[in-house]
Amino acid sequence: MSSRKYKLHDGKAGAALTVRLTSKASRNAVAGIMGDGTIKVHVTAAPKNGQDNQALIKLLAGVLNISESDVSVVAGEVGRDKLISVLSLDAISVTKQIRAHLS
Repeated sequence: MSSRKYKLHDGKAGAALTVRLTSKASRNAVAGIMGDGTIKVHVTAAPKNGQDNQALIKLLAGVLNISESDVSVVAGEVGRDKLISVLSLDAISVTKQIRAHLS
């Protein structure tokens, strides 16, 4: 991953966050927050036909208590590093809910 510092950002209609995805993990989980603000996520699905992205969306929607339709992968669909759009929450709310989930 590049040395850029990533942070959650408020968008016009929600927030954007960076995710480092590990596919074919032993369980689905938000694993932590990296030093640059990237969210580490593990999913059991394989990176085949977007199955890992769908598992990521489902997991994040559950953690954030929002509809899956409000979460989308906007960049990095085939890589480990992804940019995720969250439409129904601002960056502060996303941060609070992810940190609460990790506690």
